[in-house]
Amino acid sequence: MNSWKTKQGYEIFQILSGRSNSYLISTGTQNILIDTGKKSAYRKLKQNIELLKLTNKISFLILTHTHYDHCQNVNVIKDQENCKVFVSLKAKESIENGYTVLPKGTMIIPKLISKIGRMIAKKRFGYKTFMPDIFINKDVDLNDYHLDIKLIETSGHSADSISVIIDNEIAVVGDAMFGVFKNSIMPPFADNTEEMIKSWEKLLNTECSLFLPGHGSEIRREFLQKEFIKMQNYGTCFKAILK
Repeated sequence: MNSWKTKQGYEIFQILSGRSNSYLISTGTQNILIDTGKKSAYRKLKQNIELLKLTNKISFLILTHTHYDHCQNVNVIKDQENCKVFVSLKAKESIENGYTVLPKGTMIIPKLISKIGRMIAKKRFGYKTFMPDIFINKDVDLNDYHLDIKLIETSGHSADSISVIIDNEIAVVGDAMFGVFKNSIMPPFADNTEEMIKSWEKLLNTECSLFLPGHGSEIRREFLQKEFIKMQNYGTCFKAILK
């Protein structure tokens, strides 16, 4: 099980990997779960949480966004842990419908997959509706909960995407970037790539040196910086061609 530790002593454990990642933050007195994975991953999720031998229950569940592969286990976790669920306000209607529209593809094959996926839609990629406790409609600090954690809006992959900034050192970023490819962090699916690039800049404006994605491996600040500059240059060239 991969893990990281901030200077302040917050520990971050990767408790799901493979199809999608899930992370648990332990402060020593409080535990925060980030994303829950698909329904089929619940047994593994539960086993890995139990392996940590936590002395306290999970206090908060934060969803980086509400695509099915990140939120299908919300209800069971909420019932078992009696935890508060944080999610973007922009997900409110989707949660009520039990389905968040799949994002568009950013490349040829993902575009085709997205088109087919939207045809199958809710039946294949839905989730049980759930009741969030706190809707996020702006960047917020969790100081009131005695946590050195900040939730920031990082739209692009989806409108409801948020990232979790831990001690201003490590960020859990959901699908704002992918750690799957060696030469790119570009997600294969995104509703608005321009917004996503702005979100990369926003993440670079933090002091985080490490970014933990919803898919794949950790991403270093230097790689994010390189990708951000590359996409900025690409956008400038593309606009010049259109003139």
